[in-house]
Amino acid sequence: MTDNKVSLPAKLINGGVAGLVGVTCVFPIDLAKTRLQNQQGPRVYSGLLDCLVKTVRTEGYFGMYRGAAVNLTLVTPEKAIKLAANDIFRQKLSKDGKLPLWGEILAGCGAGTCQVVVTTPMEMLKIQLQDAGRLVAQKSTTTPTATPQPAPSLVAPKASHNTPRARPSATSITMELVRTRGFAGLYRGAGATLLRDIPFSMIYFPLFANLNTLGQTDPGCHGDKLKRAPFLHSFMAGCVAGSVAAVAVTPLDVIKTRLQTLQKGEGEDSYRGIADCIR
Repeated sequence: MTDNKVSLPAKLINGGVAGLVGVTCVFPIDLAKTRLQNQQGPRVYSGLLDCLVKTVRTEGYFGMYRGAAVNLTLVTPEKAIKLAANDIFRQKLSKDGKLPLWGEILAGCGAGTCQVVVTTPMEMLKIQLQDAGRLVAQKSTTTPTATPQPAPSLVAPKASHNTPRARPSATSITMELVRTRGFAGLYRGAGATLLRDIPFSMIYFPLFANLNTLGQTDPGCHGDKLKRAPFLHSFMAGCVAGSVAAVAVTPLDVIKTRLQTLQKGEGEDSYRGIADCIR
């Protein structure tokens, strides 16, 4: 059975659809991850399940999807760039139809670098929207006499004590960042995003490709190429590769999240850069 090549537009569409499905399925977990990573002062959540339960209790079911609109809008170009770049780099680095391991790693490095153009502003906006509920919950756990004040916001004017702070929208955050910091404000934490996404892609793409190859059947008697691996095998290969890569870059993801968070809660530090955050 001949393995027909998939066209680039088809790969872009496949990547976009996969991104949309992935965001829809795992976004509540991503929201909990962001809130737990930013939790430095008074502990609002004791863990993943506690965070999800409290979010549903105080913000409703759709509170777990706060910020999802940003991801749903930008995940298609992000995944399209990432998958297309990886495919192009793999073709350029292949020799006689074979790609050595170092070539797979370099292709993943290139893909992770290219996607940051979209990933950084997407993560920047998403994090502010996801973390807004945690800041509100943190205020409700403090004593009434303490009247704690969060660190100054970089994206919103100070509100009076008698006026409840309205939760920001992606549009308001974008406009305020562009007004106060210019277009570069949307790329705050770009270095930390590169530091996370490049190693992730360097691990994920080669590991997935090699695990997926294990599920391909032997060539037929007519010299056909290897048959594609079954869907279930490819799905499990993606799960394993994604899990390994995610665990490996989790410390880098924490650094990125804390650097990109603009509104700090009580007792939470602000950072001048990656080195300051690590310390």
